[in-house]
Formats: sequence, C-alpha cells, structure tokens
Amino acid sequence: MSKKKFMMKPPKASSRVLARVLKMLFGYYPVLAPVIVVCILISAVTAALPAVFMQKVIAAIEQAQLSGATWSEASGDIVPKVILLACFYAVSWIAIILQTQLMAIITQGFLCKLRRTMFDKMQNLPIRYFDTHKHGDIMSRYTNDIDALRELISQAIPSLLNSVVILVSVLFVMLYFSLWMTLVLLVGVFAMITVSKKIGGGSAKYFIRQQRAMGKTEGYVQEMMNGQKVVKVFCHEKAAMRDFEEINEALFEDSARAHAYANTLGPIIGNIGNILYVIMAVVGGVFLLARVPNVGLSMLLHRSGGFAAFSISIIVPFLNMAKQFTGNVNQASQQINHVVMGMAGGARLFEMMDEAPEADEGYVTLVNAKVDSEGNITETTERTGLWAWRHPHQADGTVTYTRLCGDVRLTEVDFAYEEGKPVLRDVSVYAEPGQKVAFVGATGAGKTTITNLINRFYDIADGKIRYDGININKIKKSDLRRSLGIVLQDTNLFTGSVMDNIRYGRLDATDEECRAAALLVGADDFISRLPQGYDTELSGNGANLSQGQRQMIAIARAAVADPPVMIMDEATSSIDTRTEAIVQRGMDKLMEGRTVFVIAHRLSTVMNSDVIMVLDHGRIIERGNHDKLIAERGVYYQLYTGAFELE
Repeated sequence: MSKKKFMMKPPKASSRVLARVLKMLFGYYPVLAPVIVVCILISAVTAALPAVFMQKVIAAIEQAQLSGATWSEASGDIVPKVILLACFYAVSWIAIILQTQLMAIITQGFLCKLRRTMFDKMQNLPIRYFDTHKHGDIMSRYTNDIDALRELISQAIPSLLNSVVILVSVLFVMLYFSLWMTLVLLVGVFAMITVSKKIGGGSAKYFIRQQRAMGKTEGYVQEMMNGQKVVKVFCHEKAAMRDFEEINEALFEDSARAHAYANTLGPIIGNIGNILYVIMAVVGGVFLLARVPNVGLSMLLHRSGGFAAFSISIIVPFLNMAKQFTGNVNQASQQINHVVMGMAGGARLFEMMDEAPEADEGYVTLVNAKVDSEGNITETTERTGLWAWRHPHQADGTVTYTRLCGDVRLTEVDFAYEEGKPVLRDVSVYAEPGQKVAFVGATGAGKTTITNLINRFYDIADGKIRYDGININKIKKSDLRRSLGIVLQDTNLFTGSVMDNIRYGRLDATDEECRAAALLVGADDFISRLPQGYDTELSGNGANLSQGQRQMIAIARAAVADPPVMIMDEATSSIDTRTEAIVQRGMDKLMEGRTVFVIAHRLSTVMNSDVIMVLDHGRIIERGNHDKLIAERGVYYQLYTGAFELE
C-alpha cells in the first residue's frame, strides 16, 4: 500500500467555522456567555491599571523627594492610590474566579449539547453515508474533534479575548504616557507579528492535517479490531502492521511538523520580547540623559506650555507595560494552534452535521385499525393486530384507509449504487399477500439490493415499487419499515440483557411476548440454559454466544415485532443443519399468513417457496416454483443438481 494512499487533502480552517461555533455558544447560553465576556473584559482592563498607578506613585515619590517632604506628608497622596489599586485587584480576582467557573459549565454543557445534536443528526443520515465513511473516522469526530473544539472554547477564545483587550488597554495607556517609546515598541511588535504569521501559518497547516490523519488512523484501527479473526485466519498480521505503519507514519509526520512549528514559535516570540525590553530600556535611558522632550496624549490633552522631559516615573512603568504588551502578544500567538485545531475539528463536525438527512417526503402513515360489521376500516389507538394505511388526500382534504395486506410489487425497477454502474435492470417482482418469494443467485446478483429498495434504504432510479397499491415514495419511511421485519445474515446484538435484545423488535412488548417469540423460533431452549436465562447480559455484539445463537435471538427479535411482511436475508446461513431444522419449523410458523422474501444460498431453504426468482447480474432470468423450475431444466435445475455452483 503506497504512502500516497494515506495522504489527505487538508481542509480549510475557515473563520466561518469560528463564527458558527460562537453563534451556537451564545445561542445555547444567551445569559451566561455574555456574563463571561464581561468578566474577561473586567479582568483584562484591570490588568492594564497597575502601570497607571505605578506612574502616579513614582511621580508622587519624585515630587516628595524634590520638595523634601517626609513620608507622613507624602503618604496622604500615595496610600489612597495603593488602596484603590488593591480594590481593582480584588474586583479582577472575583471576575477571574467567576469566569473560570462559568467557563467550565458552559464548555461541558456546550459539548454535551453538541454531541446530542450530532447523534440525533446521525440517526437521520441515510445508509449510504455509513456505507461510504469508515466507522472509526466517524467515532474520531466524537472524540478527537470534540476535544479540539473543547480546547478552542475553554482556552483559546477566552485567552485571545483577554490578550486583545489587555493589548488595546496597555497600548492606550502607553500612548497616554509617551508617543516616542510606544513607536519603538510597535516596531518590535511588528517583527513579532511577522514571525508569528510565518511560523503560525506552517503550524496551522499541519495541525489541520493532523486532525484528518488521526481520524484515518482510528478508522483503520477500528476496522482491524472488527476483522481480527479474519486477519489471524489468513495470517495477515504482518501486512496489517505494515499498512498501519504507513498510516501511523503519516500521522507522525504531520504531528511532528505541527508541534515543531508550535514549539519554535513560543521561544522565538519570547526572545524577541526580551530583546525589545532591553532596547526599550536603552532607548529610555538615552532619552532620559539627553533630556528629550516627551510627547504623549497626557501632554497633548493637558499641555499648558512646552513638553516635559522624560523622567523615571515615565520610563519605569513603561518598561513594565512593554513587558506586559509583548507577553500578551506571545500568549495570543500561542493560541493560534488551538484556534486552528479547534476550527479544523469544528469543520469536520459541521461537515457531518451538514450532511443532507435521509429524505422522507412520505405522508401515508401506518395506524392500528378495526373493521366494523359493514367492512369499513376505522382508526383506533388500541393494538388490535390489524393495521391500515392512513392516506390523506390533499386535493379534497379527505382521508382513506387501506388495509395492510402485504402486497408488494416491483415494476421495471432500475437501480445503481454508483452512477453508470447498474445493479438492477428492469426487475419486476410480484408478491401477493401471504406468498413466500425467494431470490436465488450468485453473490452480487442483486438479491439483497431488492430488499434494500423495499425498505427504502436506497431509492430506485426508475420504475415503481408499490405496497398494497401505494407507491412507497408516498409512505412515511418509519411507518414503512415498521411494517417490515428483517433478519440479516450479519447479526447485531446490543449491550444489555437477552430480553432487551429481543424486545428491541417492539419496545412495548411484554416479557411474556418476548418469551413466546423466542419459543416460536426455537431460541427458548438455549436461552433458558444461559447463566441468568433471559436476564443474561450481552456485550461485544453477543461475543459470549455462538453465531447460531446470536442469529436465533435476531430471528426472535423479528418475531416479536409481528410484522405483516418478513425479509429473511440468509437468516439461517450461520446455523448448523440440525439447528436450522428447529429454526425452520419456527420460521414456518412465523411466516404463516405473511408475505415473505427469502434470500438463501441453501436451496433447501427455498424449495417450499411459492415463487423462486433466479437473478443473474441484476436481471431475473427465471421465475416459478420449485417443480416448474426443475421441469424447465434451466439455471435453477443446474444449481439444484449441482451442475455448477452459485458462485
């Protein structure tokens, strides 16, 4: 596997992502979020005040020294300023505590709501999305990308806002004291910003790539975990390690470069700040000794005569402000990486959240029904065992009811998963109520695709599918699928008890109904012998059960749903012959009076079907019951007699 395969095009970390995050944040917390902003502003502004008070105190001390005043005489001017400064510090301390506490609440609350929104969105995505995206990469969005967004919200944004406010406040104070010293500082700051832009841009590019590479790595690990048995059976360990090595190496290179840039930026900016501090001290000393006239907003606003010369009371606090200014520039530059990572993570989250949901234009719904003595169908809230399609007619506002019988018809259906690569061509299937229709054919012939179309996991390209005479595009998808029971070859059991997994077919089913369903399909015997019977906890997709046992629970789940139409997609393929005979008897009872679609490679499973359809490359080439197809001596006959294999 080439290294090029694992390279990925990095997304653009757009400022729109940041704007969207802030909009959501203030939308979720319209009161707390502004309170945090106010707290940041208070703490930031008060951070610029010590320089002002220091200048006033030093000036007062200079004045007292020149006038020969004693401490008792000068303290009346100095002490109130110190006390006022202490009060400002107390306010800043309270604001910082309030900000950090509220920030913790908002950050975790925001992420909780975001995860909920993402999960709700995921439930509404079409099956196609999960077929085209690695599950590990989707999981990475819930972990790595969410964590990157947490860093952005809890650390980067507050820190940047705090730094910007401090910079603006300190800059105003510096301009107020001395224009010349401020200009010297800004020349150095320009150099810092230039370096930050250069190094920060390289860092941002690789941090974005790191997020994508991390998602790809987790996707591959998840894939290997799910297929670990296959890996070991085919002795594919070395090849898997080799492939992982390449993916991991790509992640390493992107991460190393990102952090190399990031770790370089801090020391460079810090040292530029230190050099600038020394330059400012030297320049201030030169100005002081040369008695250069000082120009500042204070002089311009209150000038009554000529400009005053530089003094210690200007230079000392100015040096502290310069240190504070460059320190905040450095701090702001350090947050660039968190901002970029957060926007990259946010972009991946919004990419998933902006996916088009599964389209559902249906308006015909499934309702409980009852029939009066005259044969009229009416809707009821009680569970009667009788179902009907509720069809509202927009033209005249009337509502009609059609009894759910299980009449399914596909007429001249064409379908392709990818444009230009047809899977089904001109397929017509007619399943009358109570009929058992079987599909036979080689892998890839289109058998499972037909059942996917009946469930509307995918929509057809051409043709019609009607259910009890109603175009399935008009039926609401949730109601359509509620009327269909399906048992797949690959079972999916969820963490919980055996009873919970059976009840998954119908959440309002009682324990007795679940046991009756298990008894019907022959699963009650082995369930009763489990350590805690029906209360036995399952985990890891039922790893403590055999494949056949898992399949029997899946069949029981379909049985408790009691749908009028059943789809059996290789339902007994994982069960041994003896167990299959037991399950088949239960399935025969389950299928009585229902329309059933059966997909099977074992022809013994489909022999008693009312109609058998043989598919080849997306077309139905033979149809009829077992005896008719045997008499025709076509493909089915050759399959049955073993003249050639399905594959």
